[in-house]
Amino acid sequence: MSEFKPLVFSGVQPTGNLHLGNYLGAIRKFVALQENNDCIYCVVDLHAITAQLVHEDMPGQIRSIAAAFIASGIDPKKHIVFNQSAVPQHAELAWIFNCVARIGWMERMTQFKDKSGGKNAEQMSLGLLAYPSLMAADILVYRGTHVPVGDDQKQHLELARDIAQKFNIDFSDHIRRTGYGVDIKVGDEPVHAYFPMVEPLIGGPAPRVMSLREGTKKMSKSDASDLSRINLMDDADTISKKIRKAKTDPDALPSEVDGLKGRAEADNLVGIYAALSDKTKQDVLGEFGGQQFSVFKPALVDLAVTVLAPISGEMRRLMDDTTHIDGILRDGGERARMRAEVTMKQVREIVGFLQ
Repeated sequence: MSEFKPLVFSGVQPTGNLHLGNYLGAIRKFVALQENNDCIYCVVDLHAITAQLVHEDMPGQIRSIAAAFIASGIDPKKHIVFNQSAVPQHAELAWIFNCVARIGWMERMTQFKDKSGGKNAEQMSLGLLAYPSLMAADILVYRGTHVPVGDDQKQHLELARDIAQKFNIDFSDHIRRTGYGVDIKVGDEPVHAYFPMVEPLIGGPAPRVMSLREGTKKMSKSDASDLSRINLMDDADTISKKIRKAKTDPDALPSEVDGLKGRAEADNLVGIYAALSDKTKQDVLGEFGGQQFSVFKPALVDLAVTVLAPISGEMRRLMDDTTHIDGILRDGGERARMRAEVTMKQVREIVGFLQ
């Protein structure tokens, strides 16, 4: 192989209800990327138990994420949709990466610091500390080259690159001897690499959707207030109620993007409208600048219902009879295992395990 074949990988955790932030920040990008890329999309159920060990309905939540993928337009025949635990090679490569990565790298992860609360780190599970190694394995077990992520995941992608680079350097002689490597440059340094340097795909007018109740907080499944988010399964009346109750300020919308500075809630709603309509924030302000939220919010309601109602309806249909979803996941798991095992056979040879 003279170069790494482009491949897009990403995953979503089966924890709580999917919301508008998940759709705009991730799933909608997945749908767009499948047009011109080889894509693998995963329900990352192994990651789910780092945040909460015992789940009452893990199968149902896995199916719900898969249903959202399909309802949003992902084609599971042309691409691969599966749940992570169905492919044991993810965990196998993660263990090797645990031995490649350094503890200090993991402890510096912002999300670990946030979730552990600093002083409570010793009470956290080892899985929470080490899960960035599993995330790196999720991508690199397919030798993935690109990952659509939000701004808050960039640090984990950088860690995946660090792990890949250290593996490539530590095993450089073995990689060359087996003939599985690719000549790349990391900066100005030539490297004979087995794993690619993963690139993040970040973009769009609303890469990070914020809470409808507090514009400085990310929209979250775990927020105590259901009014803080629009769930993908919400009906039209619920979507309307939540947008109309969304926090704003008394001023009219500005005519220029600079006028949104210091107005977190206004910036968030304009960003949501822009993303749902495939426009820029400036396009939206060109249409609504100078108008009050009493005019803008009904327009946003109409747009959100138009975009989301077909998705929620199809998700309900798929969840009413799970046979179809289970078949998609089973087929995707089989195809993913075949790809992952090709990588793992080569990795075992590079590391020096007998097979």
